[in-house]
Amino acid sequence: MAELIVALDLPTGAEALRVVERVGDACGWYKVGSVLSVAEGPAIVRELVARGKRVFLDLKWHDIPNTVGGAVEQAATLGVSLATLHLAGGPAMLRAAVQAAAGRLRLVGVGVLTSLDAPSYGEIVGRPVADVGAELVRLARMGIASGLDGVVTSPHEVRALRAALGPSALLVVPGLRRSGEAAQDQVRSASPRDAAVAGADLLVVGRPVTSAAEPRAAVLAILEEMAT
Repeated sequence: MAELIVALDLPTGAEALRVVERVGDACGWYKVGSVLSVAEGPAIVRELVARGKRVFLDLKWHDIPNTVGGAVEQAATLGVSLATLHLAGGPAMLRAAVQAAAGRLRLVGVGVLTSLDAPSYGEIVGRPVADVGAELVRLARMGIASGLDGVVTSPHEVRALRAALGPSALLVVPGLRRSGEAAQDQVRSASPRDAAVAGADLLVVGRPVTSAAEPRAAVLAILEEMAT
C-alpha cells in the first residue's frame, strides 16, 4: 500500500516544525527540499529524525561521482531514509552514490521534472521529444541498472515505469493535488488516489497540507482518498 510523504517546502524550520506538530502521528514521512535545506541546514533533518520521522532529502544531486558520493555519505550519517539524484549524472555518478549509501538509505533518480512537458523537455535536450514517458523509462532503466532503488515520476508515467522496472522498483510520485485543487506549477499532476491506483509506492504532497487551515485533517483526508 502506498505511503504519504508531506513536503515541507517552507522557508523556515519553525514553520516546518509547526506543521509536523499539527499533523502529529498521522504521517511519519517528511520531505526536506532545497528551500528548507538552504534555510536551516542539517539541523532540520536531525530534528525530524530525533522526533522519529523518516526524512526524504530531495536535493537532486548532480555532480562528479566523488562529490555526490560524499553527499550521500553525509546524508546517511544524518539518518536520512531516502534521497534523490539526477539520472542525467550518468552511471558512474549513480554507482558512486549507491556505494556510499551502502544500504543505509534508499536512493531514487530524477529524470524529468514534473513541471516539464514534452516541448519544454525537448528544449533542454536539444531534440524533439514526442513522449516524456519514454524518456523517463530510458533514464530509469539506466538508474536501476546502476543500483538505484527506484525513480521519481509524475503519476502519468507510473504504470509504464512499473511495467518496465518490475515490482521491486521504488516509485516516488510528487506534485500531487487532491481532486478539484489547482495544479499550480505542476504540469503533469494528478490526485493521490490516481497515483496509488497506478502503483506508486510513496506519494509526496506539499501545499495541500502545509497551506491547510488544519494540516492533520488534510493529511487524514488524503489518506482516506488514497485508500478508496
